[in-house]
Amino acid sequence: MTEADLLLFARESIFLLLEISLPILLVSLVVGLLVALFQALTQIQEVTLTFVPKIIAVFLSLLVLMPFMIRRIFDFMQTIADRIIAIG
Repeated sequence: MTEADLLLFARESIFLLLEISLPILLVSLVVGLLVALFQALTQIQEVTLTFVPKIIAVFLSLLVLMPFMIRRIFDFMQTIADRIIAIG
């Protein structure tokens, strides 16, 4: 395995990490902004109001996106296994 192969593997790993985590982070960001806007408009300064909706939204988005995430990780692992077989 050459340095170019290692760099390619690292780059693909980072892109897979971003591809899997970005939708969850975006859902959390949008829900956080909506809750902050709601708090600013109503002047309710409850600390738990910021965390509970985000936790619920992230959990629901994980349930919805889990098949996509598992498929992407499985495909990546297949690619890695094929490369290992090609080397040996």
